[in-house]
Amino acid sequence: MTTILDPTDERVPVERQLAARKNNITGVVGLLDISKPRGDVFLDQVEDRLQELLPDVELRRYAKPTFTKPCPDDLRLKIRSECDFVVEALAD
Repeated sequence: MTTILDPTDERVPVERQLAARKNNITGVVGLLDISKPRGDVFLDQVEDRLQELLPDVELRRYAKPTFTKPCPDDLRLKIRSECDFVVEALAD
């Protein structure tokens, strides 16, 4: 059993289940920079490594306008419609 903790509110933890996973990574992988300092640097390295490991996968970059607020609905829906997988970068 896997336990996932939601860091947004420790008073009442929300129980969540993992989403169904595919057996392999194909299609489009979105790389989301949440706009924290150096997140883009981290994503550059993730992108380079994914290109080495998964040469047939298309990588697309996205960025939130600010890390202080949730991802805007239009950006979230765009990523969802264009991508099969998403990597979100948190860095400082």
